[in-house]
Amino acid sequence: MNIESVNWGELSPEIFLKQYWQKKPLLIKQAFTDFKDTISADELAGLAMEQEIESRIISVNNQGDWQVDHGPFEDFSEYGEDNWTLLVQAVNNWSRPTHNLLSPFSFIPNWRIDDVMVSFSTPKGGVGAHLDQYDVFIIQGSGKRHWQVGAPDNTLTNLLPHADLKQVSPFTPVIDDITEPGDLLYIPPNHPHKGVSIENSVNFSIGFQAPSSQDLWSSFADNLIDNNLGEQRFSDPERALPETSFTITPQDKQQLKAFMLKNLEQESFFEQFIGQYLTQGHHALEILVPVEDIDESKLSDILSEPDISFMPVSGLKVAIINDKQATLFINGESFALESQTLALAEQLAQQKPLSTGEVKKLTVCLKNIQLLTNVLNKGYWYIE
Repeated sequence: MNIESVNWGELSPEIFLKQYWQKKPLLIKQAFTDFKDTISADELAGLAMEQEIESRIISVNNQGDWQVDHGPFEDFSEYGEDNWTLLVQAVNNWSRPTHNLLSPFSFIPNWRIDDVMVSFSTPKGGVGAHLDQYDVFIIQGSGKRHWQVGAPDNTLTNLLPHADLKQVSPFTPVIDDITEPGDLLYIPPNHPHKGVSIENSVNFSIGFQAPSSQDLWSSFADNLIDNNLGEQRFSDPERALPETSFTITPQDKQQLKAFMLKNLEQESFFEQFIGQYLTQGHHALEILVPVEDIDESKLSDILSEPDISFMPVSGLKVAIINDKQATLFINGESFALESQTLALAEQLAQQKPLSTGEVKKLTVCLKNIQLLTNVLNKGYWYIE
C-alpha cells in the first residue's frame, strides 16, 4: 500500500488548490491503491475505552430518533448490528500508521491540520446530513459508504435532533456516489454532506483547523495578560478642544484603534503568539518523558549504539518561523534557534524517524546537542 502521495490522475496539488480547495468538493476514485486500514475496528474500540481519548457513538433507531453517547465505553454489544457509528478523535496521536496518513497532504502547511478522526460504521450507520466549518479529506477504508455532498445553500434549515447533534435539512447533491477502499473525498467548509454505511466500514477523516476571529482575539488577549503586556494606558497629549463633550470624534476612534493594534504590530511578540497558538494541540498526546534526563554525556553513549532510532511522538504539531528570529514551535512551546541549529530544527519539524548516523551529523556542535536533549527531555521525541 502506497500512502506517500495521492493518485491525482489528471489533477495535481497545484490544480487542486487553485480549483477545489475551499471552493468545491471532489471525489477521487482509487486515490490510494490497495488501501488497508491503518487501525483495526477492534483497536479503534480499544481507544474508545480510554478516558483521555475523545470518542462518541451516534445511533438512530427505526423511528428516526437519534442518540449520542460519549466515551469512554465499556461495551458495544447494546448497539446491535446496524444503525450506529463510532467516532474517535485524534487517532493519529495514538497510532503511528494513522499519523502517516497525513503525508499525502503535505502540500498544505502542517499548522492547518487538526487531527485524523477515524469512524467505524455498521450498515445504515451515519451522523445525518450536516455542515462542517472546516475542510476535510475522507479516505474510505474497508467497506463501502454512500456519500452525498451538496453546494453551499443558505436556504437549508438547521436541525437539532439531539442536544449533541447538529444536522441540516435535505439538500440537492452535486456528488452522489459509493466510496470503496482507497477512494478520497474532499469536502470544503459549509458544504452539506451525508454519508451512510452500506456495510461495516471504516473512514479516515483528515480535518483542518480553521480558527475563528473570535478565537484568535481571545487567545491573543489571554497571551497579553499571561505575559503582563498591554498594561500601558491610553494617552492623548495632542488633544484639541472638542466641539461638544458628548462626541467621540473620528480622530478619537482612530487613536484608540491604533492604540489597540500597537501590541498586535509588535512583530516579535506576534510571532511568539501565533507560533504557540497554531502548534498547541487540541487533543491528548502520549508525551514520553524519559525517566532520567538525557545530557550530553548520555546522548553520546546513546549515539554509540548503531541500531538506535530517534522517534517523534505521534500527533505532534510542529512549525518553524524563520524571520528576524528563527524559532521552532512544538506543541505550543517555543525554542529559539540560531544559524547552526536551523538544520536540526528542520529535521525535527518533518517528524520523521532519525537514525544514529543522521543524528550524529546533526549534533556536531554544542547548541544542536542542547536543542536535541531539550526536546528529548520534554518527551516530544524518544529513543527506540
